[in-house]
Amino acid sequence: MQNPTNFPFAKKIPEGDSRERLVCGDCGWIHYVNPKIVVGAVVSHDGKILLCRRAIEPRRGFWTIPAGYMEERETSEAGAMREAQEEACAEIAIDQLLAVYNIPRISQVQLIYRATLAKPEIAPGPESLEVRLHDWNEIPWDDLAFPSVHWALNHHRAVEGKSGFAAFTNPPGEFGNY
Repeated sequence: MQNPTNFPFAKKIPEGDSRERLVCGDCGWIHYVNPKIVVGAVVSHDGKILLCRRAIEPRRGFWTIPAGYMEERETSEAGAMREAQEEACAEIAIDQLLAVYNIPRISQVQLIYRATLAKPEIAPGPESLEVRLHDWNEIPWDDLAFPSVHWALNHHRAVEGKSGFAAFTNPPGEFGNY
């Protein structure tokens, strides 16, 4: 991909488009800025849920499911598995897609899977202060990092033990404005 900072770019609406974009004044190359894809998983083991306490901003010190940005040339499933490994040193087995959340304010689309621990060993990775398996009634609800973590945990609970369900989306009226 070309680096747009090396060219004389100007904001304009390209021909045939309807949005203002950065366009190279020399060659006409258009620099598209697209949403980021976040991949992650609600991971269960023996009826407990894996949570990671964040060691990085945003929301350092708050709890989350293992999730992060998808990498280029990576499937969403592989990305969710990589994030679990990076954040919780966890090897997981993906079951199925749990939810697709749209967070337009920060230009994110989140693909969250339902998974189980393939091996029972977990440990904090470099982006986590600690990792723990929580019983449902021990989940630190007031200390969860993001609204979508609440949604994913509740959606996971709604289909616990079920298969063949349709993926969830944002709860009614919730647009991820955080």
